[in-house]
Amino acid sequence: MATYNWSSVLPYSIGSILRQTRTDFELWVVGDACTDDSEKVVTAIQDPRVHWYNRATNYGQQGGPNNDGIQRARGEYIAYLGHDDLWLPHHLESLVAAMDAGADVAWGALSFILPDQKRALMPHNPQRYQPGMWIPPSGVMHRKSLAQKVGGWRSYREITMDPEADLLVRMHEAGGVFRFVPRLTVLKLPAAERKNVYRDKPCHEQAAWTKRLEAGENIEQAELIELATHPFQAAGTLIGLWFRARADFFGKMFRGYKKTVFDRRRKYKGLSPKS
Repeated sequence: MATYNWSSVLPYSIGSILRQTRTDFELWVVGDACTDDSEKVVTAIQDPRVHWYNRATNYGQQGGPNNDGIQRARGEYIAYLGHDDLWLPHHLESLVAAMDAGADVAWGALSFILPDQKRALMPHNPQRYQPGMWIPPSGVMHRKSLAQKVGGWRSYREITMDPEADLLVRMHEAGGVFRFVPRLTVLKLPAAERKNVYRDKPCHEQAAWTKRLEAGENIEQAELIELATHPFQAAGTLIGLWFRARADFFGKMFRGYKKTVFDRRRKYKGLSPKS
């Protein structure tokens, strides 16, 4: 779990990990040179599976902290969770089953939830991986050895597509076996769609979802019904994500496209541009 100066969401995202039906895991929460009380919040969690590490310098994107986590991980499989996202309780169990069955990369479906509570099923057409396809990292698991083989996450400064899409492309080119798990396993609350979240540091949405999870509600079923009932309610966002997934193409066509988009996202979330 990569994190940066948003400690209020950590008890909820970490809590969703600690509620997993698959319990044999370790969690590395990696701060991107955090200067707030994130370390205090994480280390206050009394669970030997939870570890904290804070980078000395700020990387500006999750790729750097993710590489730190991969380096420190002792497990064979690597999974990611955005610090403001939530795993449903069956997430690890479902993806580990696919990995144990021979996959090198496995992913489940996510409910992509907007601030107005409209949502979309992510990724689009998930049954078959296509190079360049954008799969949110919170839904992905892969073999540690494969990530090391391809060199881990690359800097967003050096590539035109999103780092998570770039990593998967290189894993696919290296011969990795990709497998979709037909379960909804993640609630994604994208910071890029929430203005000034890194300035205001809200956690009310994570708290509300956690209350429902702790009450034992079948969130997977409820979200699938919602998504089936209103399949196009987030059409505008889906169009934007289509362009995002093809950033490599547009980045090559228009000089500076990727950096402009990246800086715009940071500003919208309440972060300063990154050189």
